[in-house]
Amino acid sequence: MQTKKECLAMLLAGGQGTRLGVLTEDVAKPAVPFGGKYRIIDFPISNCVNSGIDTIGVLTQYRPFELHQYIGNGQPWDLDRLNGGIFVLPPFMRAKSGEWYKGTANAIYQNIDFIDRFNPDYVLILSGDHIYKMDYDKMLENHKKNAADCTIAVLNVPLEEASRFGIMETDAENRIIDFEEKPKQPKSTKASMGIYIFTWDKLRRYLIEDEADKQSSNDFGKNVIPAMLRDRQRMFAYEFDGYWKDVGTISSLWEANMDLLNERSGLNMNDHNWRIYARNSAEPPHFIADGAKVYQSIISEGCVIEGSVGNSVISHGCQVGKGAVIEGSILMPGATVEEGAEVSYSIVGWEAVIGSGATIGERQKAAGEGEWKIAVVGPECRIQAGGKVAAGEMVSK
Repeated sequence: MQTKKECLAMLLAGGQGTRLGVLTEDVAKPAVPFGGKYRIIDFPISNCVNSGIDTIGVLTQYRPFELHQYIGNGQPWDLDRLNGGIFVLPPFMRAKSGEWYKGTANAIYQNIDFIDRFNPDYVLILSGDHIYKMDYDKMLENHKKNAADCTIAVLNVPLEEASRFGIMETDAENRIIDFEEKPKQPKSTKASMGIYIFTWDKLRRYLIEDEADKQSSNDFGKNVIPAMLRDRQRMFAYEFDGYWKDVGTISSLWEANMDLLNERSGLNMNDHNWRIYARNSAEPPHFIADGAKVYQSIISEGCVIEGSVGNSVISHGCQVGKGAVIEGSILMPGATVEEGAEVSYSIVGWEAVIGSGATIGERQKAAGEGEWKIAVVGPECRIQAGGKVAAGEMVSK
């Protein structure tokens, strides 16, 4: 018998992330490396731990092996516990049937028995593919203060971007009076962050009703939340004003990494009061050779830098040869850039090799958000000596 938990988190981490192209051919989007030593999923997991939530179900589906191996027993996040901890929840066969997760609501529905084991008062629903720091406990306190059935975290976005999100209208008390998924003509700029807190007994009933509706897409944004709104349940918006980024595209993934190099971005990884934890391999300290040049960059452990690195994020175990130039780029774990190669405004996948004298991407002065032409070299891909990958081009092994 498990100990009762006030709040349990369910982390949706089964997405394929097709817009990340070659980076998600073999791994799910939440497992993609980020920031030199992290994976994308480290952010919501660490947020849970820092918020005092010690029981997390991670729902996996697409290419789950890497994510399962990475999460393991949860030890890097202090989640290897007898009471609670972290649980990987892939789709499974029951006595009479079994099926893939059909939508976000169906994924939670299929795990009702898991949630019931902990008899929570509240359930926190999260996405596994966003970069941000957030105290969920403050959101929970807001939920309780409002005696809410559902609380949705919202971020104010520019009006021209609002059509990409679920948009809600609220009254003076922040109670939600209207919600529309990706509206063509948005009436508000309050965008859903895909972070929900539900009172469990209420959500449980709506999940069962939604599953019984054969016309439903079994999705929170399209079905469950509109149904609760129609029934005039107590639904509130919780406004968040910190850094948050959906890294679902190559350009946004690159931008979020570059934000680590900009102290004004709000993405501070040196905050000892809100650490982002990760599973890291033990590697020696990085080495900067005589004659190498490094500025405004992150250089992770195990790297050997003999060339020039500027405005870049270099992940653990990378090598940059003599005369090589890295500018405005991301090297993922174990990547090698050989002598004389130039890598500009690019993402080089894990264990990829850029041959000597090769040219990857090109320098860019400016672009709108999400519109950078980032060259991508896929994981374990080898670019021959003198080869070229154009700006915005994507190549795989």
